[in-house]
Amino acid sequence: MPTRHPTTRRFSREATRSAGAIVEHLDVLWEHARGSTAAALAPVSASQLRLMYLVDRDEGVRMRTLCTRLATAAPSVTRMCDRLQATGFLERLPCPGNGREVTVRLTPEGRGHLQSIREQRETTLHEAINALPQSERRALAKGLAGLHARLTAEAEEESRPGFIPAA
Repeated sequence: MPTRHPTTRRFSREATRSAGAIVEHLDVLWEHARGSTAAALAPVSASQLRLMYLVDRDEGVRMRTLCTRLATAAPSVTRMCDRLQATGFLERLPCPGNGREVTVRLTPEGRGHLQSIREQRETTLHEAINALPQSERRALAKGLAGLHARLTAEAEEESRPGFIPAA
């Protein structure tokens, strides 16, 4: 395995710390957006919102898959789904080909709720990014695209059958 130059390692640690600080700041902004949208008349918890994001990305996802992706026990996921179904944001359906399993999907109201949150978040980010000099915006766009590709590849690898995480 090639060794990295100390400057490269230091820059990598600094970039990781900066990214972590940004994520924490964004968590606070996202929580504010979650509670202050027009759809907040039926607020959802952060855990329920994560579940909604997963269902939005994979409509018709099985409950068992949600438990795995959320790293949460089935009774907890069931309770979250109960609450989301009661607010009209989620519906459960029989799994095609396996009557013992249940799939979930967002309702139009659930999609609208997510859209409201995303619009508010995007507005906040757009304003902050737009205030940067153009060269920094370009560098940010390139870096974020690379980070997104890497994280997406890792997530896809982890979701493959037979994946065994490194020790």
